Amino acid sequence: MEPLGFACPGLEDGGTFPPDHTGRGRDLSPEIRLENLSPSAKTLAVTLEDLSHPIKAFTHWVLWNYPAGPVIPGGLPRGKRLENGAVQGTAYGLHRYAGPKPPPFARHRYRLTVYALDCLLNLPPSARKRQFLQAAEGHILQAGSLTARFP
Repeated sequence: MEPLGFACPGLEDGGTFPPDHTGRGRDLSPEIRLENLSPSAKTLAVTLEDLSHPIKAFTHWVLWNYPAGPVIPGGLPRGKRLENGAVQGTAYGLHRYAGPKPPPFARHRYRLTVYALDCLLNLPPSARKRQFLQAAEGHILQAGSLTARFP
């Protein structure tokens, strides 16, 4: 699998989540700018996981079937299905982005992963990260991730 490069304005690998992208701020999904997207990509998918949560890789957000392109805009609206056909599944953010929000005085690490797929996935909005990954198996052309802390 080829690595997928991406950048999120204000969010760096190894850095700290900006307050606007956290549950203690405006809780807006970050803008994702793709750097080397394969021309074969049909759709994009995104997961956000809390790596410090007692539940291993606790999922905050899962999005799939986003039309492939150079940018996923920030501040995606809540909802099972977006106007462009993308689906937001079941996670801590129920059909929405739910940014970092660890318990008071705790510092957690989070992993944002972006996937480029060669197809649309036929999954209901009730699907979780595990079902997304199972359905995406064999269809992931590229993937990339960054890890950041909050606070």
